[in-house]
Amino acid sequence: MRILVVVAVPAEKEAVWRGLKGDGRFDVVAAGVGPVAAAANTAKALAAAGYGLAVSAGIGGGFPGRAEVGSLVVANEIIAADLGVETPEGFASLDELGFGSTRIQVDVNLVNAVAEALRTAELPVTTGPVLTVSTVTGTAESAAELAARVPRATAEAMEGYGVAFAAQERGVPVLELRAISNLVGPRDRTAWRINEALGVLEAACAVLLEVLP
Repeated sequence: MRILVVVAVPAEKEAVWRGLKGDGRFDVVAAGVGPVAAAANTAKALAAAGYGLAVSAGIGGGFPGRAEVGSLVVANEIIAADLGVETPEGFASLDELGFGSTRIQVDVNLVNAVAEALRTAELPVTTGPVLTVSTVTGTAESAAELAARVPRATAEAMEGYGVAFAAQERGVPVLELRAISNLVGPRDRTAWRINEALGVLEAACAVLLEVLP
């Protein structure tokens, strides 16, 4: 099975490639930041070759108490968390408006297999919804609002839903894997652990070599 791995930036691509050790089953694309770039470039890659799986991978923010810095999250649901409208009563999602779906489910057997393999490799991992946002959360108020909107949310990033939507349109299964570099909430770059997260991402991709066919 050929597997497409989509990341946002070159640093993530390099970490993924180190973990995958150049395995010929995998192609890794740095699609750019945000759901639009991710969707467009994932669709382009999927149209050019036959893939059995698309993986959105990279670093992201973890919700406190659910995914700590230096851990991994395997998404069981990929959610476009800010796709909707503001109303006097609060945020209303696309689903609530009746204009489509902001949620893409990930195959439970795939999620469980990957998470179990990561645990066997003694990597800290949790599973849960991963939120895709166009604006990264930067305040405690925004973090609390997102956590209330999706009570089981484990992490946020900027590309997963774009990758998942493009894959869904072509009938290709999807997986999202995030290494946590910071906590969702007040923006404090001094507290981010990007290099640590990239190292964990590399280790996780080495595990994917063993668990994906």
